[in-house]
Amino acid sequence: MTTAILATGEIALARAMAAMAPAHVRTGCRLIREGDEAHLLPDEARSMPARQPTMRRASGAARFLAHRLLADAGFDGFAVLRTPSGAPAWPEGMTGSLAHDDDMAVAAVAAIGDVGSLGIDVEPALPLPDDLLPLVATPADRIGAVEERLAGRLLFAAKEAVYKAAYPLDHRVLGYEDIAVDLGAGHATTRTGRSARLTWCVDPRIVVLAFIGGDEA
Repeated sequence: MTTAILATGEIALARAMAAMAPAHVRTGCRLIREGDEAHLLPDEARSMPARQPTMRRASGAARFLAHRLLADAGFDGFAVLRTPSGAPAWPEGMTGSLAHDDDMAVAAVAAIGDVGSLGIDVEPALPLPDDLLPLVATPADRIGAVEERLAGRLLFAAKEAVYKAAYPLDHRVLGYEDIAVDLGAGHATTRTGRSARLTWCVDPRIVVLAFIGGDEA
């Protein structure tokens, strides 16, 4: 794949993410490249247990994005450490989320107050494997007018994003069955009583943002 094609894929997704994100949420995306593990700051690298090179490369790509977004918000050089739960640790007064699939990393950050807590997930714009759909979808979920071919994958991404937004608030592990998603309403609820707003894009990749609390709820 040529560099030009890689850049085009990033540009298209960056535009789609910017269009779906509220005004006070900064977002970014990056196709994962060889050597992206070098973007991990020393403290970030030390906060991660020994992992496969591909995982460290993806973490480096995601943190490269986080560093740029945080610098724009006045936190230049901030190390986004991995906490024992696996979640990233953000500067005081900020909330954020990181995600990646096999090829693309994404990040989002916002000031607490504009957003209470947020989560993000990225997935290829492909149907969810048949064996996963019964684990993800529940009778409480509603897909609205979403294209049926991508509805399962979008539900999966939405529940991942909601979990990432809810965990820092409640520190409770949630399964897919603990999150009810209404794609038509752009809304989700958790068994812990949290309510989240959802926004997403499906082209060129599925990306879902979930917001809990703040002005964007």
